[in-house]
Amino acid sequence: MLIKDLAAQCAADVQGGGAEREVTSAADIMSAQAHQATVLSDAKYKKYLLETQAAACFISDKLLSETAPPPDLALLVCADPEMAFLQAVKLLHPEPDYPRSISPHAALEADVQLGEDVHIGPFASIGAGSRIGDGVTIDAGARIGRGVVIGKHSRIYANAVIYDACVLGNEVLIHAGAVIGADGFGYKFRDNQHVKVPHVGHVEIADRVEIGANTCIDRGALGATRIGAGSKIDNLVQLGHNNVVGRNVIICGQSGISGSCNIGDGAILAGSSGLADHVNIGARATVMARSGISADVPAGAQVFGSPAKDRKIAWRELAALAKLPDLLQRFKELENRLRRLEGE
Repeated sequence: MLIKDLAAQCAADVQGGGAEREVTSAADIMSAQAHQATVLSDAKYKKYLLETQAAACFISDKLLSETAPPPDLALLVCADPEMAFLQAVKLLHPEPDYPRSISPHAALEADVQLGEDVHIGPFASIGAGSRIGDGVTIDAGARIGRGVVIGKHSRIYANAVIYDACVLGNEVLIHAGAVIGADGFGYKFRDNQHVKVPHVGHVEIADRVEIGANTCIDRGALGATRIGAGSKIDNLVQLGHNNVVGRNVIICGQSGISGSCNIGDGAILAGSSGLADHVNIGARATVMARSGISADVPAGAQVFGSPAKDRKIAWRELAALAKLPDLLQRFKELENRLRRLEGE
């Protein structure tokens, strides 16, 4: 695309030279080359603007006033450079336009309802009574169970599994290898053996939710495990039975959430965080990486550690712990001096 055309489609104004030049792809500001567009959205990367080889750079008025960019760099000035750049990435790197069809190698059981413009890849299978909305894509090898509902323009990537009776909203993304609706991990110990608790509930996933690769979301024991609209769950996450996840929640990779937890709207669970069962995470709270949660977290709080506590307290304790070897040495010296004084 010509730089001026890219700017027009991303709500940016071109300043500097080169508006008639072509850009063919996007790159970060540290590695961008000629014929690439980049972005400067954080002041700590200003030094790279002076050396960039990029043809064009998305930038805000504020950052532009703080820098002296190369004279031949086209500056795409806009209110929100990050979002404008994301739009540019979509324009410069469009998704491949694969032909849409229902593969003759796909297996559809009785009473499956298909909307318009549905794509089903080879060796995918759909159970009886499932309803697939308009524009849905089901990639090769995916398994959709019986009585499943999938909303419009959702995508189920290769080898993902949706168990019976699960309900997915519109524009849901389920990445490869994810398993939605497997039994929860529930047992009762009787007569010296573990007796399995039946799980007869299901999973409900609202609109615009994204589930990462190889993530597992268990069905409810009796009711539903629910994921609220706009929430994003990373790869390799375990979400236990009967959890209720609010709207626009972020759960990062390798996190594990036990059963019957409530996670409020806008909360963030950073990587490898772990929640005990029946824990409540308040709205907009942040659980920092590798934290262990065994008690409720208030709305808006930031917690860290295992067991987790207020972020500032946890960091002060870690700072004090780092001083412990020196303090022990000083204590030993004082103890030796005291013995000598007592001997005298």
